[in-house]
Amino acid sequence: MPEPPLLAITDRRLADRPLPQVAERLFACGVRWLSLRDKDLPDRERLDLARALIACARPWGARVTLHGGPALAAAAGADGVHLPAGGDPVAARALLGAGALIGLSLHDSDGAQTMERAAGQADYVTVSPVFPSASKPGYGPCLGEAGLRRWVDLGARCGMAVVGLGGLDRADAVAGCRAAGAAGFAVMGLAMRDAQALKPLLAALAPGGDDLPRRG
Repeated sequence: MPEPPLLAITDRRLADRPLPQVAERLFACGVRWLSLRDKDLPDRERLDLARALIACARPWGARVTLHGGPALAAAAGADGVHLPAGGDPVAARALLGAGALIGLSLHDSDGAQTMERAAGQADYVTVSPVFPSASKPGYGPCLGEAGLRRWVDLGARCGMAVVGLGGLDRADAVAGCRAAGAAGFAVMGLAMRDAQALKPLLAALAPGGDDLPRRG
């Protein structure tokens, strides 16, 4: 798993330049994990864009995953896939293999059952929103540190890492996320707008770094 455990998620509509240029800035600032979202693009465009991002990532030793379907991630040569809520991590693992990084979005009350079904197949889940998000105002209710800690405990029982998402654009929020036991945190809007602003967030990560499972 990339170290440090910061996941930058793309949204080209928030970016001030083409995504490959944004990716170069992110990697230069220390980001080592980028996931291509932008699910509104046609598959052909997403495939070409994913390959361009992967080419940017390789000199930095960074990983690129893809939000969406595992078949497209495999075609792009991505390092893994981030599945939507209700996605099938068993099928994704069968297609992408043991070395792929497989994640799953969780938002709702059936998280326990979803985690149990994904145990042994998914490496991590993202849970959101941890704190109020500027990019999605009114989205919630927010978990806060206490709510995030409950997800972390559930993830530990299922052998799965938890990555916090939502409102994690300040160093104190990142520190709170890590204090709650999250293995990492995800950022979208800030990552697209200002890569330099991620440096204080990276600095706020607790020593000990990467708690996420590794696949060989």
